[in-house]
Amino acid sequence: MNPIAVVNAGSSTVKFSLLNGEKRLLGALLDRLGCRSANGAYATLSAADGVLLFQGPIPADNHEDALVWLFDWLARNNGGFKPAAVGHRVVHGGDSLVRPQRVTGQIIEQIEALIPLAPLHQPHNLAPIRLLAEKFPDLPQVACFDTAFHATQSAVERRFALPMEYEAAGIRRYGFHGLSYEYIASRLPEIDPVAAEGRTIVCHLGNGASLCAMRAGRSVATTMSFTALDGIPMGTRCGAIDPGVLLHLITQPGMDAATLSDLLYKRSGLLGLSGLSGDMRDLLASDKPEAVEAVEYFCYRIAREIGSLSAALGGLDALVFTAGIGERAAPVRTRICELSAWLGVAADPAADRILHTPDSAVHVLVVPTNEEAMIARHVRHTLGLA
Repeated sequence: MNPIAVVNAGSSTVKFSLLNGEKRLLGALLDRLGCRSANGAYATLSAADGVLLFQGPIPADNHEDALVWLFDWLARNNGGFKPAAVGHRVVHGGDSLVRPQRVTGQIIEQIEALIPLAPLHQPHNLAPIRLLAEKFPDLPQVACFDTAFHATQSAVERRFALPMEYEAAGIRRYGFHGLSYEYIASRLPEIDPVAAEGRTIVCHLGNGASLCAMRAGRSVATTMSFTALDGIPMGTRCGAIDPGVLLHLITQPGMDAATLSDLLYKRSGLLGLSGLSGDMRDLLASDKPEAVEAVEYFCYRIAREIGSLSAALGGLDALVFTAGIGERAAPVRTRICELSAWLGVAADPAADRILHTPDSAVHVLVVPTNEEAMIARHVRHTLGLA
């Protein structure tokens, strides 16, 4: 059977994979797209065994150009682009797209209608869908939505304290990183039944970061809400902030909506706090006070949210770390666990995957995430593929 292709288009990147089951046959990162970078667009392709197949600049000004280049490269070097189907990560599904959908003209229109709710991501998610529909009209495509996992949350959890007409217009908490959380929930039964069936908080800590409270594998609450800007601080995003600060900033000279958006999304978070870098690896390697303080702030805010989400769950049975920082930054995990000791969390800083000590009241785990595998599963299920 031909493999499943998975496309994850970000604001300036496209991540592409060919998967046989959940085994990656080929991976590609198309980077610096539409950035007007002096260095231009760049591609890295690697095989299943990690062997580098291509690395270098490519002639692409945007996502569409980069994908056309990739398909041409595959045709010349990989026997052509012949997957059984393609799965796409789409950031926003709103209230109606709460499960994976085979792409049709109507589904494209529904995704397009949600652009105002995710203007930095949704157009880029749509670009490869449209391109593939034009270039390979008979190729089945499936859209998988990052908000869908959180559709199980209660109406009270999803509501803002605004007049009801704003909620009717779509202003509510949606939550993101759903494909990652769904994958973790699917893995927990074979790893730790307590975490699978109990009250569990999953910490998806990467350049973008959020937490999700699950009860028996279903989303109860999450830190991101209307946008992927809310919640804990991230690499360059501020996380939760007093709305009064935004009202103040927007009145300042030289500050318009675009400038404010750039500040909140691209110049804040760990980068803004440290003045050095938004990359946790750089901060942990630095002994500058600003770097140390930024890491402490990050851990403190996460620990506060763990307390909040524990209240939403009515207690805590398990704490799971995943994504780049969560899986690889042991000092960050250790500090978060120290700050959460009042909940009964006790973790061994030298442990690798099962972190809790015998006397810990809370199970503490590291579980690598795999959004690509989750998307491939959805494609096979949606299309009835073996």
